[in-house]
Amino acid sequence: MTQTHFFWDTNLFIYQWDNNSPFQPSVQVLRRKMVAAGIGLVTSSMTLGEVMTGPRRNDKEVIAQQYRSAIAHAATIVPFDDRAADLYASVRAQTRVKQPDGIQLACAAAHGVELFITNDDKLWKLRVPGVHFIVSIDTALSLIP
Repeated sequence: MTQTHFFWDTNLFIYQWDNNSPFQPSVQVLRRKMVAAGIGLVTSSMTLGEVMTGPRRNDKEVIAQQYRSAIAHAATIVPFDDRAADLYASVRAQTRVKQPDGIQLACAAAHGVELFITNDDKLWKLRVPGVHFIVSIDTALSLIP
């Protein structure tokens, strides 16, 4: 039996660590429910770069490395490789998503995830081969018992 995998867009990791985010409690509950249900966490190498940007901009390398380590420990990190590049070209040719969103969706599709979770409502309506559903945090929470 294969494991179910959910892809987290970068914003979920940021919410998880931002004590001022109104989404932090929902993301923390989502992660606990995923672990309890045996659902694998997937993200892209681009997410690593994005979450480390803020700390590095503020000269906080220790925090940048803590974020990197936490993600590497918790998630499968999908690279933007040749397969993802091919999927990216299809996603960008068929939609009007921004380049970073296209990369994230292509990496998720390359891994064949069941859910791509994001709070970017512009992505929810998209259909991307290799990604079963693109949903919000709240929708993802409602799908896990």
